[in-house]
Amino acid sequence: MAMVLKAQVIQKMEKIKRTKVAEALKRTDFGATINVKGWVRTHRSSKKVDFIALNDGSTINSIQIVIDLTAFDESLLKQITTGSCISVVGELVKSQGSGQNVEILGKSIEIYGLCGSDYPMQKKEQTFEYMRQHAHLRLRTNSIGAIMRIRHNMAIAIHQYFHEHGFYYFHTPIITASDAEGAGEMFQVTTKNLYDLKKDEEGHITYNDDFFGKMTSLTVSGQLEGELGATALGQIYTFGPTFRAENSNTPRHLAEFWMIEPEVAFIDLNELMDLEEDFIKHCVRWALEHCKEDLEFLNKMVDKTLIERLEGVVKEDFVRLTYTEGIELLEKAVKEGHKFEFPVAWGMDLASEHERYLVEHYFKKPVIMCDYPKEIKAFYMKINEDGKTVQGTDVLFPQIGEIIGGSVREESYDKLVNEIETRGIPMKDMWWYLDTRKYGSCPHGGFGLGFERLILFVTGMQNIRDVIPFPRTPKSAEF
Repeated sequence: MAMVLKAQVIQKMEKIKRTKVAEALKRTDFGATINVKGWVRTHRSSKKVDFIALNDGSTINSIQIVIDLTAFDESLLKQITTGSCISVVGELVKSQGSGQNVEILGKSIEIYGLCGSDYPMQKKEQTFEYMRQHAHLRLRTNSIGAIMRIRHNMAIAIHQYFHEHGFYYFHTPIITASDAEGAGEMFQVTTKNLYDLKKDEEGHITYNDDFFGKMTSLTVSGQLEGELGATALGQIYTFGPTFRAENSNTPRHLAEFWMIEPEVAFIDLNELMDLEEDFIKHCVRWALEHCKEDLEFLNKMVDKTLIERLEGVVKEDFVRLTYTEGIELLEKAVKEGHKFEFPVAWGMDLASEHERYLVEHYFKKPVIMCDYPKEIKAFYMKINEDGKTVQGTDVLFPQIGEIIGGSVREESYDKLVNEIETRGIPMKDMWWYLDTRKYGSCPHGGFGLGFERLILFVTGMQNIRDVIPFPRTPKSAEF
């Protein structure tokens, strides 16, 4: 049951519409009676007054509540500790201290929920690893709150960019019977009784009695279906959750994450690289313009070069580099004494250390790499005239490595069939995809951007588990 602490001059709890802290901090109508609600960041006491820092998640900044101890029950005030949830009615006044322009002289306080000394998110520096153990409460911290507000703004930036550029938001299925990447690391979806699985004579599980009548999984990408949208509507984008059962316990991988995947008809490789650069610059520019306070906080507390790095991305032209040219630069670095953990040779898939060397040490700016060996890329990429490379393109970023992977898609039916057969991909699962090359095929291309990797870069964070509210990783799905 909520408790009400009243100043002696207040006879009745005033019913006043709540003002968000973000709005209250901007108000200049001093003398007005105002109501704010939120969670206590700190509660400090002096001889005559108490100071409560109150935050409601609408901004990184808290508003200071000044409490006259002579007007309140001191024993009840002492119960209001870090983490407690309260409502305050008081007078908006000019702040006497530095750091903010306004504060509130508290006239009455309603306690919604108290918080004991065992509250895991006490007002002290907690490691991000520690906070991950309390993911259900970490959202109330300054750092994670800032990241979540930036995450929201990045989602808005993405939708705005594509809407303004004539793309259609296209919803691809989460449950699928095909694997766009050919990796096979998929989460299976079934309604079958796992304790009594029916099998055929060869010992294989039969799915004719399952919900879809075949083996289905959670999607690893909406690309293949997105291509169908592009070849009908001209240009589309998907933005939704994807799932990869990759047993990779690194700071760069999640089992459940969000992907942005635009697909465009009649686009060539250079136009695709232009789109990648323009899109990501828009997102970073949006963050700088709309997340100023949160970025300043993260720049101070997490990465002191963050804002400088973001501004550099917006100002600088991205480097355009072929895979072959990249390998030559890496081989030169090795000859000059640079040590890599993984070897460098033409035909290999670049490791993160190779990508980051090119971006952070050699060029010192983002790089768009293209024309990869076909053996290390997906079956659907358009093969170049040399027969050895494909029109794949990756955007490489400082601190991250690959942030975007894209390609011009193969539009030729015969070439696509040949590649599917060469790679041993089951043709029965791909008939509908091949049909698009039989009936009115057209050149087209697109890319995929892992949303959380974008948030990693924009926030300066080091672990991808800290930029999604409730991370899903191997052996971890607690919250």
